[in-house]
Amino acid sequence: MIERVSQGLALAGGLVLVGMACVTVGSVIGRALSPFGLAPVTGDFELVQLGCAIAVFWFLPLCQLRRGNVTVDLLSERFGPRGHALLGLLGNVALTLCSGVIALQLARGFGEKFPHGGPALRDALGLGAPPFFPETTYELQLPVWVPYALALLGAVWLVAVCAYTVARSVRWVARGAEEPAV
Repeated sequence: MIERVSQGLALAGGLVLVGMACVTVGSVIGRALSPFGLAPVTGDFELVQLGCAIAVFWFLPLCQLRRGNVTVDLLSERFGPRGHALLGLLGNVALTLCSGVIALQLARGFGEKFPHGGPALRDALGLGAPPFFPETTYELQLPVWVPYALALLGAVWLVAVCAYTVARSVRWVARGAEEPAV
């Protein structure tokens, strides 16, 4: 299940990036052909900025699950298979802690941007007081809480995947070696 959800999020993130590429191409063509009555895509920079942020958070869980993060194995290989597995475990624990902090801060940011919900619901979810004025993007007036929510979805799933990779690493340390990367 973890693999399938992570793949689904990554695929959705890829579709978001394809959409952002299409927006960029359309905007460049519109600028180039402006003498012929075309125009750039309105708010292209806003769409690309928000889409790329969402896509990054949706790619991270699959990257972590498949051990796609950058590692420097020059030193760790000298400790043997069990030592290498132990260093992998330490790295996974560190990434789990970091992803937890990122998800927590993103959740706080979401709470500051999300204008809905009564006081009881907001208190139960730890969202704090609603904003005085719902924040929107400058040009397209898109509500900012929507991309926060979509990125938060990926960040929370990253925490779950990181916790799984910690458990997987514990098994590998106990066995004495890591499994080959997928």
